Amino acid sequence: VRNTPEAAGMIGRREIDLIKPGAILINTARAAIVDQDALLEALNSGRIAGAGLDVHMEEPLPPGNPWVELENVVLTPHAGAMTQDAFDREVTIGVDNVTAFLEGEPTNVVNPAVMDRRR
Repeated sequence: VRNTPEAAGMIGRREIDLIKPGAILINTARAAIVDQDALLEALNSGRIAGAGLDVHMEEPLPPGNPWVELENVVLTPHAGAMTQDAFDREVTIGVDNVTAFLEGEPTNVVNPAVMDRRR
């Protein structure tokens, strides 16, 4: 999900209340899509078991930030996906896309109309 005004608060209090008790919310998209106050309340009350947050409203998190104090939250610096396997796949996918394009068989085309004009 992109960080747009329409996406802000997409996961609000109502959606968090619908989460199965004991579940863990993972957010690797953008911090603003989750209502931070509602999530903090759900975590503090034990309504949900925990959260994995790879994105934050303020980065880096300042000392004394309430997220840092929670024992049921895992925080990463927007790098949670940076494993060796993920890095290897990113490189391979990029090379494969360029090769396919040069061979006249482009893949992962987001705007096919541009490709039609190219011919």
